[in-house]
Amino acid sequence: MDRITLNDALEVSRLVYGMWRLGDDTDTSADHVRNKIAACLDQGITTMDQADIYGGYEAEEVLGNAMTSEIRNKIEIVTKCDIVAPVGRYADARVKYYDTSRAHILASVDHSLRLMKIDHIDLLLIHRPDPLMDHHETGAALDEVVASGKVRAVGVSNFRPYDWDLLQSAMNTKLATNQIEMSLLCHEPFVNGDLAHLQRLGVSPMAWSPLGGGALFDGSNAGLRSKLQSIGKAAGVEDSAVAIAWLLAHPANILPVLGTNNLDRIASISDAAKVQMDRETWFELYTEALGREVA
Repeated sequence: MDRITLNDALEVSRLVYGMWRLGDDTDTSADHVRNKIAACLDQGITTMDQADIYGGYEAEEVLGNAMTSEIRNKIEIVTKCDIVAPVGRYADARVKYYDTSRAHILASVDHSLRLMKIDHIDLLLIHRPDPLMDHHETGAALDEVVASGKVRAVGVSNFRPYDWDLLQSAMNTKLATNQIEMSLLCHEPFVNGDLAHLQRLGVSPMAWSPLGGGALFDGSNAGLRSKLQSIGKAAGVEDSAVAIAWLLAHPANILPVLGTNNLDRIASISDAAKVQMDRETWFELYTEALGREVA
């Protein structure tokens, strides 16, 4: 498994295991979670993607119940904060909102550390752009959690280039990544400046929902799925692996985040690396996704 250096403090696996459904599994036992992590590690997938809100603010604790010092020494943990939804520990909230205040960031970090039973977070992301963000306060808080040793690296999620630039302008620490939605069905970042902005900065982006939330495989995308299946058959892999290979082929060093509770599917995540994606094949898939040839 290839590895990507996000900054001087952090190296991650090229493929990332997404844990947003971890608390939704019918089996959330420590042993079952450890089996999922073991299936990842067997493929060289060492980076686990969490967020405080996942599972109604319970997924981090599900991971924590399975945590051992041996596991912790083998993995990198990504988590996110700033979404406050009226559920779980925020059940009294009157409305869903974003909070990028210093107090909320510091409290969220401490919550995550306690729930996951770890002494540091490898990568902390601001989960959503906050229209009330005071970039000086937020930037200083992110610098603070890095300086404290509680967090090794910080980044953002779902930020547009101008959101990134605003926050970065108030920070000493360099933002390490932006986790944005990218897939064959969400291909706008390839042309709207989001990906170009990160490439110019030399920042490797993370891609959430890289399989389009499963929509790639329903009847509404029959032509695209047929093309994926044809390529996959030639490579001896499932069509989902081809869709991930399409992202991996981009020179921006995209880090797809793949989430599933099925152990067999977890065990085959790395099949994407078996697909040879040349330029013409990439554009064949892009053309199917666009529904037209490029101009």
